Formats: sequence, structure tokens, C-alpha cells
Amino acid sequence: MEKYGDYDVVVVGGGTSGVAAAISSARAGAKTILIERLGILGGQMNVSGPPGFAYAYMFNPRKEQIIGGIMEETHNRLLKAGHALPHTTPDFRVGYSFSLVDPDYWGLLIFEMMTENNVELLLYSLAVDVVKEGNAVTGVIVENPSGRQVVCGKVIIDCTGEGHMAARAGAPYEQVPKDQLEPHTVAFTVDGVDWDKVLQYIKENYYDFNPMINPYLGWTPEQVKERIMQVTDVREISNFMGFYSLRDRALAAGDWHPFAGVGFFIMPRDNGVIQAHFQHSSQIDNCDPTDVRDLTRVEIECRKQVQMALKFIKKYMPGFENSYLTRMCTEARIRESRRIMGDYVLTREDVAQARKFKDVIGKSSFSSGAKHVATTDTIDSSKAVTPKDGGSVDIPYRCLVPREIENMLVAGKAISTDRDSYCRFLQITMVTGQAAGVAAAVCARRNLTPRQLEEDVSELQKILLEQGVILYGTH
Repeated sequence: MEKYGDYDVVVVGGGTSGVAAAISSARAGAKTILIERLGILGGQMNVSGPPGFAYAYMFNPRKEQIIGGIMEETHNRLLKAGHALPHTTPDFRVGYSFSLVDPDYWGLLIFEMMTENNVELLLYSLAVDVVKEGNAVTGVIVENPSGRQVVCGKVIIDCTGEGHMAARAGAPYEQVPKDQLEPHTVAFTVDGVDWDKVLQYIKENYYDFNPMINPYLGWTPEQVKERIMQVTDVREISNFMGFYSLRDRALAAGDWHPFAGVGFFIMPRDNGVIQAHFQHSSQIDNCDPTDVRDLTRVEIECRKQVQMALKFIKKYMPGFENSYLTRMCTEARIRESRRIMGDYVLTREDVAQARKFKDVIGKSSFSSGAKHVATTDTIDSSKAVTPKDGGSVDIPYRCLVPREIENMLVAGKAISTDRDSYCRFLQITMVTGQAAGVAAAVCARRNLTPRQLEEDVSELQKILLEQGVILYGTH
């Protein structure tokens, strides 16, 4: 088998966590390679959606910024170039902040940043196994048009999303039975929307939407109604979940399927154009994303649902009568899969108490316990808890260190959490990716294993702060 090369840090997976890991590793001085099975980088940001940092949560409900680093850098660079909207923190929503960017320009910027930071790319390469010496991972085996090759590294970072490399290395993991997994989605975008007409419908039918009110904010339904009546630009709302009466009418007429609700994010494009990106209008449940047969079924069935959704939009939704398809995500967004068990497991209680940890590497204000379900009500938030006092929970470094194996880190949605606190959202994948990249670079330079680094993370935290990551000073 051909040896492709030797590196300090090998990042497997070029999605949101992988690109952050590779950039931060290279900036910390490591010889870094990023392996990706596609010819594009970006994952759920620009390949499978939701695009544009929707639901970015870069601010907590107190409007304290809790996420910086590479995520903030890419937003700032695209904002200056005219390919993003300013941060918004809607006062009447759950505390969501929106940091919307054009996903295709974001994908172009990521390639530019790889070149700027001398990250070597190995594209069109599927990682199929690991190389081990005892319980230490020393390399990754890939299959690509050149054949089978081995890429060797001092530290391997699993950014595959599903924890494929960590699982193949023998790390323990958890995954609920497939009939309990969250459904998976193929998303799409439309243009040609009459936004004034959409806003008029929202004001006249405010009861037809889910306002997603955070208890910390203390808004009453009457106050929400009054606030919506004051909205003059759809950018103030940013995402729309509901259209319940229209959905129910379409269901009764056979024009809608019973596996998802209606909801979309706004998405900025050139020259101030706003498009509607539908992330919740196709969903397939009972699918194990580690089973290729199930994944194939998802891609087929979701596209049938997308065709139905496109007809529904034009027929039923005011303002969408002349809309047209402009973008189809090329593959399904996988909402839930393996969680690789690490030296610490982030729990629902940690989130609820907004816990702080000495080995903090980033923050999240996202709730614990809310789950998508493949029914007409797309989100079951009945068991959700949010960080107390409108604050955030720290992500400990130990969540990135898988048990029972050495020389490996995990970043992205497969990090070590309980099921309720699964970190699948884009902003946390980038936070953990950046931390894993810096940690791997420090380990490679100091000849430490990631587990040994747990004894003193001060250098890791120092470099993260230098890279603009927010670790301290917020609730």
C-alpha cells in the first residue's frame, strides 16, 4: 500500500468541524492535512444545510457573544465583502442569534483559508480504516482514484460527523436504536418570493407560527403578537416555523406528506437578495446513518418529499406563487448518529445549570433535550431545558478525547455527550473543531497524547484565546 505522507495532524472529514480543525491546527504550527471524501469543503454549512450560520447562537439570550474564533472570522470577512448580513439577536425569539452568510461564498472562502494557512488537502478520498500500534492510532487508510493509500500522523482528528474513524479504532460509543433516531433531511432553496406578501400573511396569521419563546425572556403571547405587528423586514424574524393551517389543509387534500412540518430560514445572496431555504420540509425517520442501505433510502424518499413540498409552496403559501428552485443540497443532512464516549460526558444537567469547566474550550447556549421527530410537528421541545439565567454551558476538552484509544481526538457532533445534549448544530461543530485542531498541534509539538494534555490545558486555552475563541467572561 502506498504511503501518502507523514504529518503532525491528520484531519478526517472536511465539514464544519474539519475545516475549523485544519485551519486552527496549521495556525498553531502543525504540518496539517485535511482528508475529504467529496471535492468540496463545508459539510452542513454549504453541502447539506442549513446554510448561512442559521441558528448560529453566537450570542446567548442575554445578547452576550459566546462564540468567536474561526466562525466569527469567516462571518466578518464575508460581511466586509458583501456576502453576509450583520449579526442579529431578535428580541422576541428564543434567544437565537442569526449570523447569516451566503453559503457558496463561504465555501469559496474556506478554500482560500486553506491556502492561506498551508493546509494540505486530500480530496476525493474516503477514509476507510485506521492504522494502530497497540491502542494508539498512527494513520488513516484512504481509498481514492489513485488506489489505496495510508496517511500517517502524530495525532488524528475524527471530524466525520458519525465518528467513523473513532469507531473503527475501537473507541466506545452510544447510539439509540434507529427507530428512535432523529430524522434526516434533504434541504432546498427557492427564490422569486414576494417578501412583503409573506410578512403580511405572518401579521394576519401570527397564530400560525411557532414564536420559540425562551422562558428567560419572559414574553407573553400578547407581547409576541404586538411585536410581530411592528416587524417591517423579514430579516427581523430570520426563520419561520409553522404555516400550520396551510399544512393541515394540504394534508387533507393529499398535497402534503405527514413526515415533516413547514419551515425555512432566510438566506442572503448577492445584491441584497433574500432567499428561502427549506430545511424541515423533507424528513425520513427509522434510518441508521451507519447503514448504507438506510442512507440510500433517505436520499430517494427525501427527494420525493421535496417534489411535493415545491408544489405545496407555490399552491398554498402566500408570497411564494412565483417562487422557483435555485439550490438543492447534494446530500442528506444527518441529524443523529454515534456519540463517541470520551473522558467526560456532557449531560443535560450540565446544560441546565450552565456549568463552567476548568478545561473549557468553547461555549454553547443551545438547549438540551429538544428533538426533531418525523411528524407534522417537526420539533418536540417538551423535554427541552435551556442554560439557566439566559447563559451558556462550557464544553470541556475531555469531551474530545475518546476512551480506550490514544493519539486521536473527536470533533463535531460525535463528541462525548448524553443523548439529550447531542452537539449536532453547526456552531458547536466549529467550536469543537477549532479546539481539537489546536490541541492536536500542541500534542504533536510537545510529543504528548491528547489524554496527557488533559493534565494541563493552559497552553491550549492560551492559543485558543489568541485565535479569538471566547472562553471566559459570560454567563
